[in-house]
Amino acid sequence: PILYSYFRSSCSWRVRIALALKGIAYDMVPVNLLNDGGQQFSAEFKAMNPMQQVPALKIDGITLSQSLAIIHYLEDTHPNPRLLPQDLKKKAQVRMIADHIASGIQPLQNLSVLKEIGKKKMEWAQRCIVSGFQALEQTLEHTAGRYCVGDEVSMADLCLVPQVFNAERFKVDMGPYPTITRINKALLELEAFQVSHPSRQPDTPAELRA
Repeated sequence: PILYSYFRSSCSWRVRIALALKGIAYDMVPVNLLNDGGQQFSAEFKAMNPMQQVPALKIDGITLSQSLAIIHYLEDTHPNPRLLPQDLKKKAQVRMIADHIASGIQPLQNLSVLKEIGKKKMEWAQRCIVSGFQALEQTLEHTAGRYCVGDEVSMADLCLVPQVFNAERFKVDMGPYPTITRINKALLELEAFQVSHPSRQPDTPAELRA
């Protein structure tokens, strides 16, 4: 497999966690979203992923984009360890939380949106994340065990950790979100979340390396 990734892309990080958890070896091709006017806009990359976004994963003779679609494919082809519970209610809760973050928070504070916002991008990002985290905290009060849904790592957790990283980058006060904070801390103790961390990627700038 070949993963096209950017060290600080939260969507790429989700996929890196999944690959690490499932023990899938891969080669990485860095796509710098800032250099050269954004390498994702190159003709070569656009031919591979018309949405001009990372991540993209070449695997088993196909190219997949969209992080959750990639993770679903990895789940289907490498079912252990499971990232979706077998219990149907818990599975629905995992998908709900993953979508809450992947559709309801992350795109609103994404690089392409912040470019359009201009000078007030920090305030905009904070407002979007706070609004999403207020709802997410309430949801997790009902679903969480050690992690987002019960005591097993799931697709929801793969979305949570990168989003908390974004929140911290944008200086969001995490005080009002004790459940999110507790789960994030527990997940960051796991090796798969550490090796996939933005501070430990081949394209991480020297000053940001762990």
